[in-house]
Amino acid sequence: MGYKNIILDEKDGILTITINRPKVLNALNTDTLNELENVVRDIEKDKRIMVVIITGSGEKSFVAGADIAEMKSLNIHEGRNMTRLGQCVFQEIENLSRPVIAAVNGYALGGGCELAMACDIRIASEKAKFGQPEVGLGIIPGYGGTQRLPRLIGKGRAKYYIFTTDMITAEEAFNMGLVDKVVPHGKLYEETLKIAEKIISKGPIAVMMAKYAVNNGMNMDLASGIAYEAEAYTTSFGSEDRIEGMSAFLEKRKADFKDE
Repeated sequence: MGYKNIILDEKDGILTITINRPKVLNALNTDTLNELENVVRDIEKDKRIMVVIITGSGEKSFVAGADIAEMKSLNIHEGRNMTRLGQCVFQEIENLSRPVIAAVNGYALGGGCELAMACDIRIASEKAKFGQPEVGLGIIPGYGGTQRLPRLIGKGRAKYYIFTTDMITAEEAFNMGLVDKVVPHGKLYEETLKIAEKIISKGPIAVMMAKYAVNNGMNMDLASGIAYEAEAYTTSFGSEDRIEGMSAFLEKRKADFKDE
């Protein structure tokens, strides 16, 4: 399927999704959200794809937010539909059975910050900047920002940045746990690719079960989360990949995982 607002590049099990609206700093409009949703649903059916990287086109912006020009003309019912669409798409990204890495190459504001937070891992260029500027527009973060940001950086700090709309530098984002690694701007994709390749070298069923255990356990009390972990562990233990991984370890060779 051809896409107007995103570029897809698949190589060796790694699919790179590039948000491609550079004239508006890759702002997310309805069409782009719909395209993202279609891609995510296709990924779920394609076992060849092992890791997903999401980034933005150009040098300035990952995603600078939702498309304000589109939003301004919406009525209250259309506004609700748009926020529900964004929430749905980002939840599908968060719950995708493959790891998703955000390669944040510039501004990640509003919906862009929310998109990055929906990914499993966030790698930031040293030039990246994060923020939730929505209250300055008379609205609030609507694609999960009020929920994911406090889970990542704490309630008080999340309120500070949402209420003031202050931007967060890459270094500050790393120090507070919003991003997981900061790299030189010119090496962002190279470093992100290294991480994706490292993940691919591990047991795919184990990675998937680990993702499920972390994501679902975060929404449970500790006892329930540990019980869920036991079930996810059992699923991975029953795989052929577990036998291969342990055999490779004992035989001092590289494992040849088959996703079985």
